[in-house]
Amino acid sequence: MKETYKNRILKFLSRPGCHPTKLAGISRALGVPEASWSEFHAAFKELRQTGKIVIGSKNLISLGAATGQVVGTFRANPRGFGFVIPQEPTSNGDLFIVPGGTAGAMTGDKVIAKVLKKGGRAGRIRHRGEIVEILERACAKFVGVLKQADSKWFIEPEGKGLFAPIFVEDIAAKGAKAGDKIAVEIIRYATEKEPASGVIIEVLGRAGLYDSEIKSIIAQYNLKADFENECIEQARAAAGNFAPEKSIGRDDITGEVIITIDPADAKDFDDAISLRKDADGNWVLGVHIADVSSFIPMDSALDLAARERGNSIYLPGKVIPMLPEILSNGICSLQPGLKRFAKSVYITYDAGGNVLGREFANSIIQSTARLTYEQADNILSGRASGFPGQVVALLKDMEVLAHAIEKRRLKNGMLHLDLPETELVMDDAGKVVDAHPADDSYPHTIIEMFMVEANEAVASLLDRFGVPFMRRIHPEPTAGGVKELGRFVRLCGLKVPRRLDRAAIQDLLTSVKGTGYSYAVNMYILRSLPRAEYAPMHIGHFALASTHYCHFTSPIRRYADLLVHRLMSCYIEHRLNMIGLEEVLPEAELADIGSHITFTEQRADNAENELKTVLILQMLSEHVGQELNCIVSGLTNFGIFVQCTKFGIEGLVEFGDLGLDEWKYDTRTQAVVGLHSGKSVHLGQEMRVTIVSVNVAARQLNLAPLKPLVDSRQRLSSLRGRKKGRGGRSQRHTRRRG
Repeated sequence: MKETYKNRILKFLSRPGCHPTKLAGISRALGVPEASWSEFHAAFKELRQTGKIVIGSKNLISLGAATGQVVGTFRANPRGFGFVIPQEPTSNGDLFIVPGGTAGAMTGDKVIAKVLKKGGRAGRIRHRGEIVEILERACAKFVGVLKQADSKWFIEPEGKGLFAPIFVEDIAAKGAKAGDKIAVEIIRYATEKEPASGVIIEVLGRAGLYDSEIKSIIAQYNLKADFENECIEQARAAAGNFAPEKSIGRDDITGEVIITIDPADAKDFDDAISLRKDADGNWVLGVHIADVSSFIPMDSALDLAARERGNSIYLPGKVIPMLPEILSNGICSLQPGLKRFAKSVYITYDAGGNVLGREFANSIIQSTARLTYEQADNILSGRASGFPGQVVALLKDMEVLAHAIEKRRLKNGMLHLDLPETELVMDDAGKVVDAHPADDSYPHTIIEMFMVEANEAVASLLDRFGVPFMRRIHPEPTAGGVKELGRFVRLCGLKVPRRLDRAAIQDLLTSVKGTGYSYAVNMYILRSLPRAEYAPMHIGHFALASTHYCHFTSPIRRYADLLVHRLMSCYIEHRLNMIGLEEVLPEAELADIGSHITFTEQRADNAENELKTVLILQMLSEHVGQELNCIVSGLTNFGIFVQCTKFGIEGLVEFGDLGLDEWKYDTRTQAVVGLHSGKSVHLGQEMRVTIVSVNVAARQLNLAPLKPLVDSRQRLSSLRGRKKGRGGRSQRHTRRRG
């Protein structure tokens, strides 16, 4: 248990948003019970003795500095340098690895780096390092298009992890041809003298085809598209034994009006809604969630498979489910007209959307209607022809309650970022032909509010019993992140209060809504906030302004929800306060599972985003020279990144394409500045660009401003003025010296 507390203390102190904290504050945040205080204190003492944490003024505890060697995960950059993310966090954050000091490491490799110190400004020590040993390779499998040069066959790995070619041996074994997209397993890693080499393990298809790109992403991210036979047989048995009419101990609410609202292409309906008024005229919201846990026993083959997958993965045109489709699209899906098992959360509200009470039950439901978001929006907009009156009435009541809940949550500090998503338009072959903003009509907010309320209700209940459970945590932003956000907002010409807290961020979002700064400010706020994650630590959810929060409402597609459902079964069956419940996992095990499913969630997001990027780049490669509307989204020492507002993809504008000047990134003003012309480029600035080139394999979109920021006449004029100014200063200086 001491090792568990050591890991949790280090993770807590290294999380985004963590300020130096007293020991009692760390204990409260980690939810350390009184009985475990001695082990917790022993863990703290050992960390202090080894220098991994330090105590500063006022007994505030923080991470120690990096010294000697650092073990961590390497992240490469195509320009030859990289970073090591320490396994045991330090106060210096990620360690910069100098060009030539990577020792052949690739992104994701576990490495040992020697820490070097370099003096910085104002006495501040800057740390850099070089890799001295590669402990473990992250990946031996890469994907690329098979090419030939000088009788040698090779691939240039796709993505952003490895940048040198891999030579391929024995291409005849798999019948691969030039232009095929293939998966290669490395048999010899690159050294300073020799390139990497590997063998073909799978021919994925012709490059550029949708099926090939899907297979490529699955191979690249090591995703599991198929289930083992044992899982399939277990799912079939569960479906075959499903007999809702014979169930006992469940509330039968099949006679109530209950609806689902989902995207048009959804098949796994895991949440449904009912709403009525009680005898006192208060709202009683029913959130009914598919009872997946009743079909998947703990530690069964399906449970272990779901834990390993972590979540379903939604790729453009394809879903890789967490559970076999016989469950996810079958007996667990709350399809209209069919009896289904559910866990029901009933929340009573007054007219102002304030919670008056909560109840929980196992139930049998029968959805009255399945609506798409578009249909729900049509009904609320007055286009209700063809829909049953009871469904229309329910939906309009849902809108009234959702507005009241949203108003209350916003008053309490909930943040709502306005970052529209892009929806791809694909032809029958899976080729992207266009894109448009995704639907963000109010029915999305209705469902979001109700799901958040149900998640919060369940977490509050479990906290009352004091059992460890999987939470969804979202830490506060770091002091540095808040400071950078304030500086950026001031550079936009906007007023910033002295204390940029949640209320101030809300006011800021309101002030830029509908203006040209909206996208940039919303994006900068998003980047200032840490990512939400799964963990048993009692930190709360910053963006939702929620003290108690977990995920409960999507057990078909998230393993975290399945864990919470098992605890809810214990509560409903009056077993939650019993000793030795197998459903109550130790905090150490929950922490490990939380780290894993946080990783699988990030992996799913990365896979989805990368496939979207590939499909969009393939389309744009046929439109070189086309104009795009963009917003400056990132600044570097070698160029600026801009975000295409229509396609949601980022491209690079190199300094040379900005115009005839010497361009420099000024970190103080957060701008790229022309040294002679004085012209500047800021984050959030709108820019009309043209497509210069596209490199699909490297995921690169190269752009140039439609009109250079500096033309030749401006350049010549600025240089003349500069020379004249230099002469004048020199003469004045000479006179003073004389």
